[in-house]
Amino acid sequence: MKKLKLMTIVAILTMVVLAGCKKDDTGSSGMTPVKVYLTDAPGNFQQVNVDIIGVEFKMEEAGTVILNVNSGVYNLLDFTNGVDTLIASSDVPSGMLSQVRLILGPNNSVMVDSVVYPLSTPSAQQSGLKLNVHSTLVEGVVYNLLLDFDANQSVVLTGNGDYILKPVIRVVSTATTGSIHGNVATALALPATISAVEGLNTFTSVTDTNGYFLMQGIPAGTYSVTITPQTPYVALTIPNVSVTVGNMTELGAITF
Repeated sequence: MKKLKLMTIVAILTMVVLAGCKKDDTGSSGMTPVKVYLTDAPGNFQQVNVDIIGVEFKMEEAGTVILNVNSGVYNLLDFTNGVDTLIASSDVPSGMLSQVRLILGPNNSVMVDSVVYPLSTPSAQQSGLKLNVHSTLVEGVVYNLLLDFDANQSVVLTGNGDYILKPVIRVVSTATTGSIHGNVATALALPATISAVEGLNTFTSVTDTNGYFLMQGIPAGTYSVTITPQTPYVALTIPNVSVTVGNMTELGAITF
């Protein structure tokens, strides 16, 4: 009777473990690291100052995401001819980015002939400048988003001598790295340590409780990936793992 009870308990525990293993879990956070930069085309002004107080992403599935912003007044003409500056960064939910909202404060101005004039931006102050993007952010891939102002077209002189800021901005979204994803499927080998090596570059990660791992922000190249499991299992090396910009390299299930 005791043996029967013991077998029943073991069977129940086994069913619980298997149910946990069948969970639809990619093992990764489903996030994409993003950095937003500001640059400008040269303009016929001494200064064009914009007061940046917020940057928001509108994601099709996750809704509005507020980024960590380096708020302040930026002179656009400091960032011309290839020069840029980081204004916001965050890890955002992966998926389709449909719109960027650049929110400006009240301290916008333009300098003409050494005289500073205020720049009115009523729409930007209320709901933010809406910049359509329509770019897919891939999980684990680092993206740079460049907001390219055109100062000449953005600053408008009205008939009564006032200046209005009607921003003309080109949005450029570029992936800068790739990632490696996989799953150590042998439960007794967990947790396992993962390393990807190319020359002097080494990237490391560790599996989660379900054996999944995601190595993010990896430059394009060909890597040797080593999975080091718990003893008594022996480390396994996968050679010639190709990482390309903007893509996740999938290693699939790895067993020992």
